[in-house]
Formats: sequence, C-alpha cells, structure tokens
Amino acid sequence: STIQKQRQELQLFIAELKDRDKELNDMVAVHRRQFLAWEDDRQKILTLAERCNLLTNELNKRNEIIKSLTKKLKFLESQQNDSKTTLENTQQKFKELSHKVADTTLHCQALEEKNQSLHRSVLELSAKTGQLQAREQELLTMLKLKDEVILETTDHITEFTSKFRKLESALRAAKTEEFSLNKEKQDLKLRLKELILETNKLKDDLCEKMKENNKQQEEILHLRQENGSLRNELALTVEQAKRKDQLLQSAKSKQARTDTELSSLRQIYIKQQRDLQFLHVNLESSQELRQ
Repeated sequence: STIQKQRQELQLFIAELKDRDKELNDMVAVHRRQFLAWEDDRQKILTLAERCNLLTNELNKRNEIIKSLTKKLKFLESQQNDSKTTLENTQQKFKELSHKVADTTLHCQALEEKNQSLHRSVLELSAKTGQLQAREQELLTMLKLKDEVILETTDHITEFTSKFRKLESALRAAKTEEFSLNKEKQDLKLRLKELILETNKLKDDLCEKMKENNKQQEEILHLRQENGSLRNELALTVEQAKRKDQLLQSAKSKQARTDTELSSLRQIYIKQQRDLQFLHVNLESSQELRQ
C-alpha cells in the first residue's frame, strides 16, 4: 500500500513536472518571440537613428547654405547702399554743376548786355565825332579804354564758354554714369529679388525638414518608451524564469529524494521477496520432512 501510494504520488509528481515542463516550454517560446520582437525594434531604432543623423547632416548643410546666402545678401545690400550713396553724390554734383552753369549763363548774358551797351555807346560816339572833334583825343583814349574792356570781356566770354563746354562734358559724363548706375541698380534689384525668393524657398524646405525631424524625434521617443517597457517586461520574464528555475531545482531535488526513497524501497522489496522465497523453501522443506 505504501508502494502504491508512493507510485501514485510519483505519477502525480511526474504529471506535475510534465505540466511545469510544458509551461516552461511555452514561456521559452514566448520569451523567444519577445526577444525577436525586441531585436526588430532595436533594428528599427538603429535605422531611425541613422536616418536622423543623415537628416541632421543635411540640415547642417542647408544651414551653411542659408548662412552663405545671407552673407551674400548682406554684401549685395551693402553694394546697393554704396551705389545709392554714389548715385546721391553724383546727383548732388549734377545739381551743383547745373547751378554753376545757370550762374555762368547769367553772367554771360550780363556781359553780352554790357557789350551791346558799349557797342551802342561806340556808335553814338562815332556819330558825334564830327561834332566833337575837340574832344576827339579824349574820346580816342576812352575808345581805347573801351576796346581794352571789350577785349577783357571777350576774354572772359571765351573763358566762360570753355568752362561751359567743360561743364557740359562733365554733365554728359555724369548722365552716362547715372544711367549705368541706374542699370546696375536694376540688376541688383533683380538679383536681390531672386535671392529673396531662393531664401524663402530654402526657409520653406527648412521648415518642412524641421517638421519631419520633429516627427521622427517623436517616433524615436515613442520607440524608446516601448523599448523601456519591453525591457521591463523582459526583466519580469527573466525573474519569472529564475523563479521557475528555482522551482525546477526544488522539484529536481524532491525527485532525487523520491528516487532515493524508491531505490531504498525497491531494495527492501527485493529483500522481502528473497525472505519470502527463503521462507517458502523452508516451508516446502518442513512439509517434506513432515511427510
């Protein structure tokens, strides 16, 4: 009866060990699937990190391009300001030259009027020569003086005409320079518009890249959170596996004890069988002796 009880307990314990073994196999399979999922997530995180690095490098390159374009834009703005200042200076010089030309023209008109008045006086004096022969010498001296004044006025007129021609040539040069500056200003304005459009386009691309980078960073944070939860679950599964290993070790020790007890019981059973056989032989020998 004890052997049967022990056999029943042994069968129950073997069935329990089979169930535990099945549970351990199921847990190992689940742990394997979780490990494969974690490996896939790790590969995804690595690919996302590489992509993030590439995007950051491209973003740095675009920032360098934007910096160079802003520097170029500032340089062009400084050139435009310099051209504006030169244009204003030329306009101021042109105004001064126009004022000088107006003054010289007024002075020439005054000299011409004076010359005409002197010519009239000469005609009047020549008409009165017949009547004023006594004052002829005096008038001759006066005419000489008037001739000297006329020569001086003619010299002044020639000098002013040469100055006026020089001013006209300077005015033409200033007009040509103003035309070239206006043309250069128009070209700079067109180039500035092109650069502004290009910078706006680069700013739009930069905003899109920043949005995409923010989305990727959110995905990376989400994946990191999932990785942390998976690590926690993995730690829990490892702890459960350790506990199951401890239970398995205790079950193995219990099974070893039961095996030792079974072996001892088997030895006792064998001894009892031998004793029974010996008694049976003795009984048969005693019966034969009785007969």
